[in-house]
Amino acid sequence: MRFGLAATFLASSLVGVSAFAPTQSSWGPAQAALFSTVEETAVEAAPVVEEAEANGVAAPSTGALSSADIKAKLEAQLAKLREKDSKSPKLSKEDINVVFEDEHIIVVDKPAGVLCVSGKDGAASLAEAVCESFGCEMGRPDMMVVHRLGMDTSGLVVFAKSMDAVRGMNAVFRTRKIERKYEALVCGSVEKDEGMINLPLMRDYEFPPFMRVSTDEHQRALADLDPSEVGKKLLEAPKESLTKYEVVSREEFQGNPVTRVALTSISGRTHQLNVHLAAFGHPIVGDATYGINGDAAANGGLSDAELESLAGNPSRADAALQQAIADAANGKSCVHAKSLKFRHPITKEDIELSAKAPF
Repeated sequence: MRFGLAATFLASSLVGVSAFAPTQSSWGPAQAALFSTVEETAVEAAPVVEEAEANGVAAPSTGALSSADIKAKLEAQLAKLREKDSKSPKLSKEDINVVFEDEHIIVVDKPAGVLCVSGKDGAASLAEAVCESFGCEMGRPDMMVVHRLGMDTSGLVVFAKSMDAVRGMNAVFRTRKIERKYEALVCGSVEKDEGMINLPLMRDYEFPPFMRVSTDEHQRALADLDPSEVGKKLLEAPKESLTKYEVVSREEFQGNPVTRVALTSISGRTHQLNVHLAAFGHPIVGDATYGINGDAAANGGLSDAELESLAGNPSRADAALQQAIADAANGKSCVHAKSLKFRHPITKEDIELSAKAPF
């Protein structure tokens, strides 16, 4: 049942967690634009709600939802994202930091601000640069792709150079036989040294094409929408989502308290790390989408009352601190795909790689 999944928040230690694989899906024109945001995959649909409460958090719509509004808001946001994607720089071979390479795969340390994969608009991308510089038997950059990072995320990306490697790496991700960890700076001082964030996610019908924490109230708001008009993805049931965090250090960012954390997205949902950390009260430093006054709903889409009941956290960074850090970051997102551990699908060698965060 759609309404049966209640949001919960857990702050406890985790033992023996498994790694995650990214969600793989096909989204048509919405797909490429969404790689501008920080986490993995692509998303779709929803209308913008009226003015937020005093702390900048959007409240649920009170009137009937309009499919026309959903489509209009989606198209407006996708146009904005496509404009951002068009600024992705073209990389030369000298710009590419190769961490591992053999005849089957190549792993590179992606710089922030570069698209992983070009969309229909043909913006410059990392895949294009890797294909041109190092080649592959398929002869096409899009055929090398087995996973991706968002445009604003730096860190390790695997590309396949042979069809056997494409099939093998796809199986590695699909069966979650890969361990990936991220490193991020988040706003404020995280109180517990480690913990879990357990909050279900849904497509955001108010701020397309982004994600938000799911609640029964927001699920009910979708009840009268026609999937033939707004798309089936928007009306999917909420997805259980689990993030592990571990504090690496507590630091300052231009005089403001921040925390360096290691992150594992156990369930691997679209934009999961961003939404979970925003709802936790410690958004990623420089996250212009899910951070304060970003393009998506603030605080993971939760109201003050929902934050207290679903994601209670007395150490959350207040709005003034979040804004001060956002101003200091000036749009530079501090999230990095730091490590990869998997068995090579062809040679069966155990591969363990890491790349230092640039922040």
